[in-house]
Amino acid sequence: MIAGCGGDAKKPAANNNVATKPAVMQPFRFHKAIEVSPGQTYDVVSWGRGSTQVGSFAILHSDSSKMKYTTTTGDLDGIITDVFNADMDMDGNPEILIQSKGKDTVNYAKIYAFEFNNNDADKLDFPKLSNSQKKGYRGNDNFYIKEGKLIREFPIYNSNDSLAKPTGAKRQLEYSLRSNNFTVKQLSVDSASTKATGAVVKQAEPEQKQTVSKSKKRKQAETHKRRRRQRD
Repeated sequence: MIAGCGGDAKKPAANNNVATKPAVMQPFRFHKAIEVSPGQTYDVVSWGRGSTQVGSFAILHSDSSKMKYTTTTGDLDGIITDVFNADMDMDGNPEILIQSKGKDTVNYAKIYAFEFNNNDADKLDFPKLSNSQKKGYRGNDNFYIKEGKLIREFPIYNSNDSLAKPTGAKRQLEYSLRSNNFTVKQLSVDSASTKATGAVVKQAEPEQKQTVSKSKKRKQAETHKRRRRQRD
């Protein structure tokens, strides 16, 4: 005997599963594809087994229009956190900038930069922080591209040791590229906003050497001469 379909028959549950991003298989740790133009794609990957703080990276350039495929590799310090594409020097050749994060006494950041001309890769030397730029640096950098420039921001601490405390200030640097050479300038004034009053507190400026005016020097010389006459 076949029972009729009742009004309270249960319907199959709706499938609400959302497609997830495919996981990167070992020994690969990171993958990001950047298409700079139709047929020109750069796949950036990192790989390695064992320690996650060291490994290697590769930039896989696919020129599907000319059916050419090239690979650029390098040693990697830390783990890749992001990859940027830009044409910072406006010469029509794309730059691929790989950002990595490592850790020793601070959570430092590194940039691996390459400019591609057709299928040739030119490695660019990314400048290290100067002594003044490193003052109060404890890592935790944030990078982004703005108007064709690479912007770097990081919080400033009251010292460079492990007991350092954040001052509430932030340093902002701007990197430009010309003739495949980076230049850097500081955009921000090292200052912090006080939450209670909203006032801006600037860090102390370096002390300037005091200068003596010409009139004061003349008076000192005349006094010295009078004292010499009296002694004579």
